Amino acid sequence: MTMNIREKILIVEDEKSIAHFISTILISNGYETILARSGAEAMTMASSHCPDLIILDLGLPDMDGIEVLRSLRTWSSLPVVVVSARSHERDKVEALDLGADDYLTKPFGTAELLARVRNAIRHTRTTSPSGEIAQRGTYTVGELTIDYNKHQVLLRGQNVHLTLSEFRLVALLGKYAGRVLTYDYIIKELWGPRASGNNQILRVNMANIRRKIEKNPAEPEYLFTEVGVGYRMAENDD
Repeated sequence: MTMNIREKILIVEDEKSIAHFISTILISNGYETILARSGAEAMTMASSHCPDLIILDLGLPDMDGIEVLRSLRTWSSLPVVVVSARSHERDKVEALDLGADDYLTKPFGTAELLARVRNAIRHTRTTSPSGEIAQRGTYTVGELTIDYNKHQVLLRGQNVHLTLSEFRLVALLGKYAGRVLTYDYIIKELWGPRASGNNQILRVNMANIRRKIEKNPAEPEYLFTEVGVGYRMAENDD
């Protein structure tokens, strides 16, 4: 007989009503939940209970959730979905730069929460970078293919002739398709840790890339901008 293994989710939230709301949603959709009401408790439970995912509030009574995330990332790659009332771009950027897999702003709907949870867990079930890339050396979404072996991007089978910088940008986004990569992360990955944090070079490259691969650059199908945060490659449906 096949056992039905349920993913275990650690909810880090000190407000009882919100913690109960999140837990009820998750349990009714087949997940197991455990609860931590402080940052210190969260760190202990993350190491002792081995959850599959952490839902992390930033406004905790003993420490900022950002500090929990920073500490967690020194020893664990557990997926983390930040759920916070903080909606400022700098908070989102900081959390994503520190390794959060997603950032959900309160208030949020049931369907959105479940979608973010499924997405974060799915990314841990495949190798990162993309398992498809590891096996085939390519990433395909819609009519677009990134060929990592030939250093080419193909649209409907035809080489779109990207420059080296343009290809490196598309290749990086393709490896983490579906995830938002912050401007700072992209700059450091492509041009090194000492590179300037000026986003202008990214905007220029992205504009050129979109002219080559998007039917309508103003309404992209493949490369999306998360305003004030970074860029995201469309994820295939496989």
